[in-house]
Amino acid sequence: MRTRLAVPLLLLALLAGACSIEDGGPPAAEPPVAERPDEQTPGAATEASPGSDAVGDGLVEGEIVVQAAASLTDAFADVAEAFSADHPDATVVYNFAGSQALATQIVEGAPADVFASANFTQMDVVAENGLVVDEPEVFVNNQLAVAVEAGNPFGISSLADLADPELVLVLAAPDVPAGSFAAEALEGAGVEVTPASLEVDVRSVLSKVELGEADAGIVYTSDLVTASDAVEGVVIPEAENVVAAYPIAALDEGPNPEGAAAFIDFVLSAEGQAILGECGFVGV
Repeated sequence: MRTRLAVPLLLLALLAGACSIEDGGPPAAEPPVAERPDEQTPGAATEASPGSDAVGDGLVEGEIVVQAAASLTDAFADVAEAFSADHPDATVVYNFAGSQALATQIVEGAPADVFASANFTQMDVVAENGLVVDEPEVFVNNQLAVAVEAGNPFGISSLADLADPELVLVLAAPDVPAGSFAAEALEGAGVEVTPASLEVDVRSVLSKVELGEADAGIVYTSDLVTASDAVEGVVIPEAENVVAAYPIAALDEGPNPEGAAAFIDFVLSAEGQAILGECGFVGV
């Protein structure tokens, strides 16, 4: 799906200071219309206080296990911190990986309460196995950008520049949402590339560029908010970009259904949406 892209790079630089990271880096996206078309990290979770904006109607306790796309790593760390202020007796435990890997784990019986995918393709894998409680709901959108070495030595300004045979380009693998979206954008722009590697998730793409192992990679705009100073972002023009709609759902056999519902409600709340926006995502 084609969509509108960009907000000036200055805005993304400002957002970078809001998401919980040590370093920040460039571009961001203008709100698109969401359409259906990535280790375990502890956080904590909430008992709603009267008059607060937090969501949660009752006592929420215990672990809430969330399988989440790798691109949500930093944003969801902030979500867990805010959630914990309202639910001190609950703990959010994340498993971040490529959505395709998470879907496979869930189908194979990995215990979890919530699945937050970077696309509907992998959410549908879980839903078609009868493992979601309700219809998955889009909770945030994302877009693509090009991560390049600081200073942009190759002068990359469009997807067409990624076809340079001297350029070391890395992409996420085709079964990874970021890889699928990148392939869609490249095909739409009529650009053929030969990636040096295909990575297991979008964070691995970003890491290759940060470490100087690649000259460029296609990532999400949100990834650039959390990137180090070794990376710059190049906006992909509006006509060549795509929308990544992220669905979320409670899992049918999750051990903490009350916690799952409270977590999803928080992500969809004004506070949760503000946190995601600070980390470079586009709210719904």
